[in-house]
Amino acid sequence: SPQRSGSGPRMSGNQSLCTRFTLVAFSSLAELQPVLFVLVLAIYLFTVGGNLIIISLIRVTPALHTPMYFFLVNLSFLEMCYITSVVPQMLVHLLVETKTISVGGCAAQMYVFSILGLTECCLLAAMAYDRFIAICHPLHYTLLMGPPVCLKLAAASWTTGVVVEAAQITWIFTLPFCGTGEIQHFFCDIMPVVKLACVDTSRNETVMFVLAVLFIMSPCFLILCSYARILVTIVRIPSAAGRRKAFSTCSSHILVVSLFYGTALFTYLQPKTAHTPASDKATALMYTVVTPALNPVIYTLRNKEVKEAFQKLMHRSPLSQVA
Repeated sequence: SPQRSGSGPRMSGNQSLCTRFTLVAFSSLAELQPVLFVLVLAIYLFTVGGNLIIISLIRVTPALHTPMYFFLVNLSFLEMCYITSVVPQMLVHLLVETKTISVGGCAAQMYVFSILGLTECCLLAAMAYDRFIAICHPLHYTLLMGPPVCLKLAAASWTTGVVVEAAQITWIFTLPFCGTGEIQHFFCDIMPVVKLACVDTSRNETVMFVLAVLFIMSPCFLILCSYARILVTIVRIPSAAGRRKAFSTCSSHILVVSLFYGTALFTYLQPKTAHTPASDKATALMYTVVTPALNPVIYTLRNKEVKEAFQKLMHRSPLSQVA
């Protein structure tokens, strides 16, 4: 296994097992790396700050203590961890020449990133189910989406992410890695790392594809079913104002789902031959940096309740009273 590589085991021929990987990252853009550092750092601070504001705002506003915002707190916390699993290391590598990472560090990053990614898939499905109950069964909403149900749905989302991805990543890191150890990426994503294995990985790739279909597409299917029922219900609402109000409660979630699943499906359901280092990096920048940054914006600018709660909080703040 890779963990024993430090003692000097060797593969056939002259290839020794890797004890460290080199992240090629953006080495070809040497002159632009300082600019990229400033840009990514600004986006990272904005993302973490924006999600902290959302979590704090929901916590101190009793009117937002509802199932919808309970899941939003989970999503905001997840997004902060998600971007933090990748960006800080990327920022360091944008400043230094030696862009290496140990096999153990690479495994740890892949564990965290993959667990959070699958958890978000499941959490978005739970949020869609919440909107389905709220719009299609409003009279039973309080009963069907009580605190115990919300806790179970959130716990199931996190448990699925941990169990499935921990098993998959552990299996990946039982592979022997040899050669130059160069990862054509800016973080330890699954496919670029698997390409470094010096054994036949077709079986691993098949299993990964099946897991992606099951655990990425299944939540996606549940989301589509929920919104199909929601659409039918909204169309039957007699007043235009009622239809707009019902749709507005779903619009933020629809945008987040579209952004997340758009990049996830493009990345993980492509055949191996369709992956290139350039396309993988461009897509990864979207789902690791840009998408998490857009979520706080979507849930504040498009959410009337959050905007009103923020305005009230600002009016009550000491700074506004001094002004």
